[in-house]
Amino acid sequence: MKELSIKYNKAIPRYTSYPTVPHWELTNPNQIQWLKEVKRVYFSQLEKSISLYIHLPFCESLCTYCGCNKRITKNHKVEDRYIDAILAEWHIYVKALGEKPVIRNIHLGGGTPTFFSSENLSKLLSSILKTAVVHPQKAFSFEGHPNNTTYEQLETLAQVGFDRVSYGVQDFNLEVQKAIHRIQPIENVRKTTAWARELGYTSINYDLIYGLPFQTLVNIEENIEKLREFKPERIALYSYAHVPWKSKAQRGYEDDDLPKPEEKLAMYLRAKQMLNEMGYHNIGMDHFALAKDELTIAKEKGYLNRNFMGYTTDQNQMMIGLGCSAISATGSAFVQNEKGVEKYQTAVLNNELPLIVGHYLTEEEQIAANLINQIICKGSVEFNKSSLAMQLREEAQDELEEMQKDCLLEMGDYALKVTEEGMLFVRNICSLFDPKLKQNSDKPQFSQSI
Repeated sequence: MKELSIKYNKAIPRYTSYPTVPHWELTNPNQIQWLKEVKRVYFSQLEKSISLYIHLPFCESLCTYCGCNKRITKNHKVEDRYIDAILAEWHIYVKALGEKPVIRNIHLGGGTPTFFSSENLSKLLSSILKTAVVHPQKAFSFEGHPNNTTYEQLETLAQVGFDRVSYGVQDFNLEVQKAIHRIQPIENVRKTTAWARELGYTSINYDLIYGLPFQTLVNIEENIEKLREFKPERIALYSYAHVPWKSKAQRGYEDDDLPKPEEKLAMYLRAKQMLNEMGYHNIGMDHFALAKDELTIAKEKGYLNRNFMGYTTDQNQMMIGLGCSAISATGSAFVQNEKGVEKYQTAVLNNELPLIVGHYLTEEEQIAANLINQIICKGSVEFNKSSLAMQLREEAQDELEEMQKDCLLEMGDYALKVTEEGMLFVRNICSLFDPKLKQNSDKPQFSQSI
């Protein structure tokens, strides 16, 4: 396994989209064209609905492991103008659709959504929901920081339909917490989890990270053992993405402070073993869920999906992203908003979508996207449904044969199946069907696969 970890430890995307953002070709996408695309796809669905992602970027302190788009401030006066901007952006989409859109999913991400007061969260969501129809099978979720999530916030969100929360736990060890600047007493995790259950939240997720600075195999074992008390429905076990060229805060520690690739792999394997023994099922490469959870059922029945928020049961291709840096998708096109808070606010308050990059997929790209999604969600794929799929398979023949020798996959003339061991390297397998990854870049773009 050590040899494989060295052999396949390459800079590879996480494939939350295809093509990946660095390969999107449009700068300053045309707003009129984009809104026509949104309207076309929305009304072409058999069942009209959208998923709504709202990016709330503010954090009171900087977690050095984080590569997300955020703004560090203790000034809560920033909440009002930002909410006004999100609502203005939402109304641009509502006006373009010409009717109240059906919302099936809402996810509040960040940043730290629980930076916002319960009053402002209520204002934001109530204003959006007044101008929409809520799907009867809706799923509303948010990301909470155990240090600042209050009972009032949980209660407010429950009152507008939220019943899922994801807590960023990351690691329980104090030394690791100090290194990543996220000191978070276990009592805060215990308290906020108990509050959520008391208020009727039916799905609680913990985010954990392996490969953090100064983290050891013993730390991982202790982290997983502590989960026995809380038994969240889901676990997201993420590999730490070391991207100091993108996130300057990660320059605060040296490469030598990080576990070696083979040590990271050992951490994942041990965590996976312990989680399986505790009743959690593997959902793709970095998610685990209990037997009765929707993700486990979706994996077993073959309708698991993956998007910018990770693994999901959401089959909806229409995702509208609101807020700075938020990404929207239609299944055949992507756009991303301006990343700067002030520029984003200025644009939408002037009735303009702050689109900075985008991409409209070619037929070949849509086929590649489907192949990658099948591999990363189902662990298998058939190629004989199109000549372009077979062409991609033939172009990757040598690498596929090498991976088959390494027991990472089983390959036939028209199909591929990832082995259990191969799921540890599923990003590498997906990359074989990504022609754009072979394009040279003079600067680093992706984190290492291990």
